[in-house]
Amino acid sequence: MTQRHVLLVDIVDEPEATAAYEAFHAAGAVPTPIVASIRAAGIVAMDIYRTGGRLVMVMETDETFDPAAKAAADAASPDVQAWETKMDAFQRRLPWAEPGVKWVEARRIFSLAEQH
Repeated sequence: MTQRHVLLVDIVDEPEATAAYEAFHAAGAVPTPIVASIRAAGIVAMDIYRTGGRLVMVMETDETFDPAAKAAADAASPDVQAWETKMDAFQRRLPWAEPGVKWVEARRIFSLAEQH
């Protein structure tokens, strides 16, 4: 059974910055070790959307996904750390983010499936 996660972060809202960020995330542009680390964590699907200066990430995870284990693996990976440092130049933490948290998980408040 998969679980959906929706996460948000802001981005530098300048045309050159958003164009560069989007280019770094274009099909085939994300480095292979980054993609491998995402898949190895039990993330079976991931999409990032942008509107203005806000990014929204939608992830589908399998039963093996453990956020703490993913964070530990990322912290131990020089490739992931280099990627995160590169992305930090573009991303802006949300004002209500906990210290050390970049992508803030959104809480679902509505589901059509739960409606009559």
